[in-house]
Amino acid sequence: MQRWTRLIATLAVVALVGAACGSSTTDTTASGGEGDGSSGTILISGSSTVEPISARVAEEYSNANSGVGITVEGPGTGDGFKKFCEGETDISDASRAIKDTEAEACAEAGIDWIELYIAIDGLSVLTSPDNDLVACVTFNDLYALTGPESTGFGRWSDAAELAQEIGGVSDSNYFDEDLAITGPGEESGTYDTFVEFVIEDLAEERGQDAATRPDYVASPNDNVIIEGIAGSRYSLGWVGYAFFAENTDQVAALAVDNGEGGCVAPTEDTIASGEYPLSRPLYIYVNAQRAADNPVLKSFVDYYMSDEGLAEVSNAGYVPLADYGPTRDAWNGEVIGRSFSS
Repeated sequence: MQRWTRLIATLAVVALVGAACGSSTTDTTASGGEGDGSSGTILISGSSTVEPISARVAEEYSNANSGVGITVEGPGTGDGFKKFCEGETDISDASRAIKDTEAEACAEAGIDWIELYIAIDGLSVLTSPDNDLVACVTFNDLYALTGPESTGFGRWSDAAELAQEIGGVSDSNYFDEDLAITGPGEESGTYDTFVEFVIEDLAEERGQDAATRPDYVASPNDNVIIEGIAGSRYSLGWVGYAFFAENTDQVAALAVDNGEGGCVAPTEDTIASGEYPLSRPLYIYVNAQRAADNPVLKSFVDYYMSDEGLAEVSNAGYVPLADYGPTRDAWNGEVIGRSFSS
């Protein structure tokens, strides 16, 4: 968790420094949205979290460029990178940074890429609005309920003994009611982020695999996850912030202890500041050679990087960056490889 908090803070500082020093990017008009008679196709795949942003940008671009066909799909960040590094897609949406193994696969296939940081998300831990027995959880609570040592726990109280063993938990969260968990599967960047934030460190300390328990309802579709969480009073699950924000009539967000004794709920302000401990960056990755060879792809990403295109971050329910200068510089400068992740 701390390394991601540092990353969010570092990226915010980079944006501020870029603004202070003066960005080399000055043209932020939505030229791609004006229509120029272009034709062609673009395929975008990857994160279901980022999918709503890219889909909105694609819709606005296509409205002004009827000859361009853009397909946006969201099978998950991992599956998206697999397709991207096999040369099947033009852009890969990602709710986490590209892994070293994925970058190596791209390199072996001769695929160079440009990393563009586009938004901030807060992975939201959810339950039913009717669940009045839990309001705030620690990372250790989540490990006890969803981690690799929790297989077979069918009631919240089943995790009480493990919770006491690992410590750092809230005793009141282990009540005698059914525990119904619905969340993303292993193909999802949201799953990867949850494991990295919540599971990984404690699992390593305890000699366990860095993975969630396998016996929960997993889906690559965030709307299905919302339905599952809404369908049980004492449910538990997690999705990106936008899917929580647009379904507050069906689900409720649990506050998460930030490690300093404070329970922090996911809001645009707490996510943007990094105070919410499950804040994370969102990216798109562009095939650099295809962008150089395909004027339609370049025009689309130009539009994506415009004020009008990036307005879709907020329209999709996510948190925009304070300054997009560094992101635009990475695109306009055709910077190959990592610009924002490590």
